Amino acid sequence: MAILEARSIEKQFTEGRETVTVLKGIDFAVERGEIVALEGPSGSGKTTFLSILGCILTASRGNVVVDGTPAEEKNLSEIRRRSLGFVFQQFNLFPALTALENVEYALNVKGVRGSGAGIEAKRVIDAVGLGDRQNFLPRDLSGGQKQRIAIARALAGKAPVLLADEPTANLDSAVGSDILHMFRRLAKEEERALVIVTHDPKVRAVADRVVQIRDGRLAA
Repeated sequence: MAILEARSIEKQFTEGRETVTVLKGIDFAVERGEIVALEGPSGSGKTTFLSILGCILTASRGNVVVDGTPAEEKNLSEIRRRSLGFVFQQFNLFPALTALENVEYALNVKGVRGSGAGIEAKRVIDAVGLGDRQNFLPRDLSGGQKQRIAIARALAGKAPVLLADEPTANLDSAVGSDILHMFRRLAKEEERALVIVTHDPKVRAVADRVVQIRDGRLAA
């Protein structure tokens, strides 16, 4: 059974007097432990689709099911907290918080607090190889280290689905490759589904499957 499934997804936006259809009847599913790369040119709809999978946007038509729960207006925030981990190209770390505190904060949002949050935050920071940097502020970390902390934050709390939007966009080629292989290893070890939206051909080396979005439609 798929851990993440999208059925007949359509998305429309209104621009002035015009209605623009960005996604056109997409069916998509990911199994637990599977890594999927979503590729497509700019404007193809891939980031919009990722936002719908992540329960940030809602579809105009169709539905999304995350870990057995249909995504509806009333439960989107709960699904995001319980079942989804996000990695963004801009890292989105809080500059005044240490690496450890950034991960702990993410756990607090998910409802994990106190010593439990501290233990889990240390576990995932160690898993991404930055245990010796856990008390550093983001300004004292390299781009690759910031992305590792962002990945640790996504891993924290054991969400079964991880979604990454251009996670190597701000990294040089060698660092980006290292990050991707680490991300794949951790996702496989913990049987997390991982969906990566990307322009980076290096993602193909770590993906189990590559799908293309073109003109709002999906093609394997």
